[in-house]
Amino acid sequence: MLTVNRESKVSLTQQVYEQIRDGIFEQKFSEGEKLPSTRELASSLGISRNVCLEAFDRLIAEGYLDVKPRSGTYIAKGITFQREQEQPRPVVPTKGSNLPKDVIDFRAANPAMDHFPRNTWGRLSKEVCRDTPEAAFAYSGSEGVKKLREVLSQYLLKIRGVRCHADQIIITSGATQALYMISKLIADRNDQFIAVEDPVTDEMRQIFSLAGAEVHPVPADEGGIIPESLPLHRKPSFLFVIPSHQFPLGGTLSIQRRVKLMEYSRKMDTYIVEDDYDSEFTYEGVPVHSIQGLNPERVLYVGTFSKILSPALRIGYAVLPPHLVGRFRELKWYTDRHTSSLEQLVLARFIEEGYLDRHVRRMKKIYKKRRETLTESLREHFPDAKILGQAAGMHLVVEFPQVVFSKEIKELLCETGVLVYPVEDYSLNKGVHQHKVVLGYGSLTEKRIEEGVKRLSEGLQKYM
Repeated sequence: MLTVNRESKVSLTQQVYEQIRDGIFEQKFSEGEKLPSTRELASSLGISRNVCLEAFDRLIAEGYLDVKPRSGTYIAKGITFQREQEQPRPVVPTKGSNLPKDVIDFRAANPAMDHFPRNTWGRLSKEVCRDTPEAAFAYSGSEGVKKLREVLSQYLLKIRGVRCHADQIIITSGATQALYMISKLIADRNDQFIAVEDPVTDEMRQIFSLAGAEVHPVPADEGGIIPESLPLHRKPSFLFVIPSHQFPLGGTLSIQRRVKLMEYSRKMDTYIVEDDYDSEFTYEGVPVHSIQGLNPERVLYVGTFSKILSPALRIGYAVLPPHLVGRFRELKWYTDRHTSSLEQLVLARFIEEGYLDRHVRRMKKIYKKRRETLTESLREHFPDAKILGQAAGMHLVVEFPQVVFSKEIKELLCETGVLVYPVEDYSLNKGVHQHKVVLGYGSLTEKRIEEGVKRLSEGLQKYM
């Protein structure tokens, strides 16, 4: 017997449709069984006949019902089967989903999203939608909108010393997609062996492994990757480095080490993949230019606007040597055809009209103040702690000589209301960085930073 619930948010038509369809699957109706007419069904349910007509029309169109002229409507043959009973599936929590509500999360790489230039971005979006030719609303090339690539080539030369033509730039859906496609493009050609600085973010390791590559760790210290530790017994498909603000240790690679990396790449006839991680935010001295500017033929340069503006934009890019561009375009096309053209046009205008430069200058002041608040609070509560990697970026590393940051300590601190990230979690070779934690400050206010360090002190006192 069919019923309807007038209080439900599901339409009456949908209710009738689903009950008949599910009744067929559950064998409440038999193949060839005659159904009451729409008039009879509507009368018994106290609903409009049009509701039943719409539900029947849909069931007939999808093949569940057969109509026999002058006879009636019947359950179609060959469609009855017993569906497997659905088993409850465990809910897999996302990062941070099971944290206490008031926990202070020192997660790195989270920008100050409350300072995203909404008004400017909204106005430019409106202008782009209004002024852009109709062709921009159709499919575009997998390499990205030409206007953004032209603007980006000029911006990267000025800000990061990247030497490239617009045709060498491929716009991607964030740096993650760019790095995955680079791994598929290059690692597939050789023996799928990638040299990676260690420690490094776990997402990078997962990207390379997913692409089918073997990951070989190369030790890094406060100054970045150690060139003397690079593998000589085997040629890597490429060498992955984050030279501007190494994650997680935070060091900036010196020009001497950069030169050694270039010499290594020539000697081993391999590539360098440079992830220019939050390089715009430098607080002490002059930013060191990219490795790509030293040798564009051997360096693949990857960047993103997730850290500068917002992760929600999902706009990244890869700068490639000319001989790799064609194949990379093909891979991009098969991945997602192309990144949002309208967002690209808005970003191009945002850069060209000087809003990005202004935004970066503004955010540097904000992040610098938050960094100072964090370092001052740490020195107040932990005078013996050593602070690393504070010259740039949106995070720093703190070494506590008396503390081993085990899983138990991390859970204890979480119960105290603060979440930190042990460097060991990012290490392939364990035991080297067990006294260090990553503290990101980009998304935290100064008040929350001070409270977070206070909670960190309280939590560690329980451990000590």
